[in-house]
Amino acid sequence: MHMAAAMRDNMSLSGVVGASAQQLKVSAASNIASIHNITHRMHLLALNALIEAAHAGDKGAGFSVVAQEVKSVAGEIRSLAEALGVELTGRVDSLRVAVDALAAAARSDRLGDLALNAVEIIDRNLYERTCDVRWWATDSAVVDCALSPTPQAQAFASHRLGVILSSYTVYLDLWLCDLKGRVLANGRPDQFNVVGADAHDERWFKLGRELPSGDEFAVADIDRCARLGNAQVATYVASVREGGLVDGRATGVLAIHFDWEPQARAVVKGVRLDPAEAERSRVMLVDAHDRVIAASDGRGILSERFPVDAKGRDSGFYEDAAGRIVAFHRTPGYETYRGLGWRGVIEQIPE
Repeated sequence: MHMAAAMRDNMSLSGVVGASAQQLKVSAASNIASIHNITHRMHLLALNALIEAAHAGDKGAGFSVVAQEVKSVAGEIRSLAEALGVELTGRVDSLRVAVDALAAAARSDRLGDLALNAVEIIDRNLYERTCDVRWWATDSAVVDCALSPTPQAQAFASHRLGVILSSYTVYLDLWLCDLKGRVLANGRPDQFNVVGADAHDERWFKLGRELPSGDEFAVADIDRCARLGNAQVATYVASVREGGLVDGRATGVLAIHFDWEPQARAVVKGVRLDPAEAERSRVMLVDAHDRVIAASDGRGILSERFPVDAKGRDSGFYEDAAGRIVAFHRTPGYETYRGLGWRGVIEQIPE
């Protein structure tokens, strides 16, 4: 918040400096006009003196010399005033250009910071999901059901998964699968009738099936899940192992389906832009394949690609072909979660 306030102060300062530069330009123009007025009067004085000197004949010769000098000095003053006007105008304009460029860079840097903030918030959230799935894969009811999936064990495992879900609002469902991909139990059987369903073709299951130990986790790209009402999900998986041991024999896969759309929407809509700025901006989360996975305007999610012209940089900003500012920041990860190569991106139409 302090950085955002400082950036707003910088933008206010640039406006004050720009206004002061304009006032200086107007003041300089006014003073130069006064000098021109004085030189005009001196020219008239010199002209009148020359006329009087001509009338005086030989007696006015000395006065004629003075009149010529006055005319010469007036001409020099006029030339200096014109040069001064050009120089001051050029310097004031250069100052305004420099200040405008500084303000634009400050605004773009601020957008980059906000893009980083968006992707950091979602990654901190998802880091907790990696902890949840590995922890719940050691639950005794889950471990027992994966090893011996009797109807009683399946019912109890579903009950335990339901208890877990009752304490969390960010999951749609939790699924326990055997090593062939058959769903043995889920946390919301009354809402999602998935027990017995075959998930062996799901990417998340294939990743979970290959995990080398109970310490590891895997995650699939954001996708829609037909069996969960076609909702957008981020699915994290861990292997269930005999005895709940890290190095025990693998007996199943636990999948936790993170309710992606409302969580991601809250992040991109919550970026701290003032209302007028928000109307000109589109805040996005973009995955490693340039696919839009969240957008403040709700458009193009999971269907649009937004290639970021990063030029090998993790963060920065640039002006696109349409004149819009695009600020971006790649995820730095959080704790032991390295992230998935996602970026926070803000596309903004200049004022």
